[in-house]
Amino acid sequence: ISVLYAGAPAARSPGCSDVPLSGGQGEEASSAIAMADLDLVHSVAAQPQLGEAFSTTLSMIIVSELGDKTFFIAALLAMRHCRRAVFVGSAGALVLMTALSVALGVALPALLPKEYTHWAAVALFVYFGGKLLLEAAEMFRSGEGAGPSSELDEVEQSLKDVNSPKVDKTSFQGLQAVAMQAFTLTFLAEWGDRSQISTVALAAAKNPWGVMLGGSIGHCCCTSLAVLGGKYLAASISERIVVGVGGVLFLLFAVHGALFGSD
Repeated sequence: ISVLYAGAPAARSPGCSDVPLSGGQGEEASSAIAMADLDLVHSVAAQPQLGEAFSTTLSMIIVSELGDKTFFIAALLAMRHCRRAVFVGSAGALVLMTALSVALGVALPALLPKEYTHWAAVALFVYFGGKLLLEAAEMFRSGEGAGPSSELDEVEQSLKDVNSPKVDKTSFQGLQAVAMQAFTLTFLAEWGDRSQISTVALAAAKNPWGVMLGGSIGHCCCTSLAVLGGKYLAASISERIVVGVGGVLFLLFAVHGALFGSD
């Protein structure tokens, strides 16, 4: 870009003559042009990194969260309480968890070189991908997993043991209590989950803004499906198919990271 500036003829206003610049003014003008060119190059280079981080995190969250414990929590609570309150509580907990995970991922490169965190993320994707594929293969061999996930029964049983808010469900106080219940249950279920660990790894290896945006939108999409009829959707989805697709996706992330490096 600077070469183009140097080779292009200077634009002149009608009736104006050339005004020579002093040495200091010329250096300042050259420095300003160089800084503008550098900022433009950095902004153009950052766009693909942002888009890659966004698409990778979005697809990872959707595959990981469909049929997950947090998905069933939102689905079952929405059958008992106001869907909007459940969505606000569950989605709020997941977005907050995404922000915390991204913050941890951003802090990791300050403690370890970026190359180390990148290859640690690749190793993590290989581990999760291989583990999920082995689970899917075992389900196909044993004939299990053709129906919904076994976590659905676990979540149903755990919700029976949880006391629902003893307030008017249509009042503001009642909706607030439902949202807080959904927030607490979802936050505790998501802590230490596979998707949270993967989000930390992605934030350490890729653009954190893209990871934050993709993770938040992915969680909101899954929570929306859950509150709009997630139990019926989960009952029609094969657990082994979801697990197998998730394993393939994690391995694809690992291959992409290994081929394209840490840049």
